[in-house]
Amino acid sequence: MTTKGPEAEHPSVTLFRQYLRIRTVQPNPDYGAAIAFLEERAHQLGLSCQKVEVVPGYVITVLTWPGTNPTLPSILLNSHTDVVPVFKEHWHHDPFEAFKDSEGYIYARGAQDMKSVSIHLCSLRYLEAVRRLKSEGHRFPRTIHLTFVPDEEIGGHKGMELFVKRPEFQALQAGFALDEGLANPTDAFTVFYSERSPWWIRVTSTGKPGHASRFIEDTAAEKLHKVISSILAFREKEKQRLQANPHLKEGAVTSVNLTKLEGGVAYNVVPAAMSASFDFRVAPDVDMKAFEKQLQSWCQEAGEGVTFEFAQKFTEPRITPTDDSNPWWAAFSGACKEMNLTLEPEIFPAATDSRYIRAVGIPALGFSPMNHTPVLLHDHNERLHEAVFLRGVDIYTRLISALASVPAMPGEK
Repeated sequence: MTTKGPEAEHPSVTLFRQYLRIRTVQPNPDYGAAIAFLEERAHQLGLSCQKVEVVPGYVITVLTWPGTNPTLPSILLNSHTDVVPVFKEHWHHDPFEAFKDSEGYIYARGAQDMKSVSIHLCSLRYLEAVRRLKSEGHRFPRTIHLTFVPDEEIGGHKGMELFVKRPEFQALQAGFALDEGLANPTDAFTVFYSERSPWWIRVTSTGKPGHASRFIEDTAAEKLHKVISSILAFREKEKQRLQANPHLKEGAVTSVNLTKLEGGVAYNVVPAAMSASFDFRVAPDVDMKAFEKQLQSWCQEAGEGVTFEFAQKFTEPRITPTDDSNPWWAAFSGACKEMNLTLEPEIFPAATDSRYIRAVGIPALGFSPMNHTPVLLHDHNERLHEAVFLRGVDIYTRLISALASVPAMPGEK
């Protein structure tokens, strides 16, 4: 139900808006304020709070609700605390005011990605779900861990990527994880069982320099143009493959975009070197070694002096099974069926911290219960309706209960 005035506002919504006002925006996120907020919520709920500094200034916050059988693998509810930058001139309201309009829409950076999820998990949706379950006297066999990580928006290299390698993560004994998903503008809810691998590459072309009034042969620009043409031709091929098959979703094909061009010092000087940067998102069924050889081939075909290097390269895609052979999926989908939720399983088109969790052998699903909601993460005027937020609390309450109650599997104690 939508609440109209501040006096009538649901306390979960009030807390959500408080969290949104914390400026954890890249490139200088206020992680300290976010951690203090989470510590206070943990104290209120009677959850233990552990802080793990993976590198100086980058802290993983772990809140824990112990299960009745702590030897069983646990449930991991993950979210990130940082958000992407904003261009305030394009917003209708201050992106860090958490303004709520008369219709119940809350405008703020992080409203969809992903403070709405962390507030589910911790303070309100996840946390409010935990609060509700605890207040009703529930106990579950499996321990529930809520992790809040930094750095996700710029790759997670100082967050989850390092955390999964540490003994503190191993001590969590995670058996299954929930992480972020995307909104869905239809009546359905999207759930992600895998994701594409980010490959950020920089192609550098070297050639003969000289005065720009001459027809110089073998220039850096000419050779770079050939590589760009080859990559954009591949892009068009993948685009056509997606458009030709109505059963394919964006995450099932490999995308690429030219994101940066560099080179030159003056209008009348032919540069000796130029570069182009690309953002590839490689589908999980692609042969990674063969694809890298294809990149090498495009550079070699352009001529001598053309090379490429990786700024980011993930090569361990994993797929979480979405059939009843996977007890975690059976519990998740079964709970959704009981709530009459229509699920649309997909491959996540971008990248989340789930890739690091899956890479160490832990099945993970990306899920943000936001249907009838346009996808606005990273966009101007990012917003979420309070009724959608509150329904998410109900959904997470049922999901957490189902997942934390999964019986011991063969091989588990």
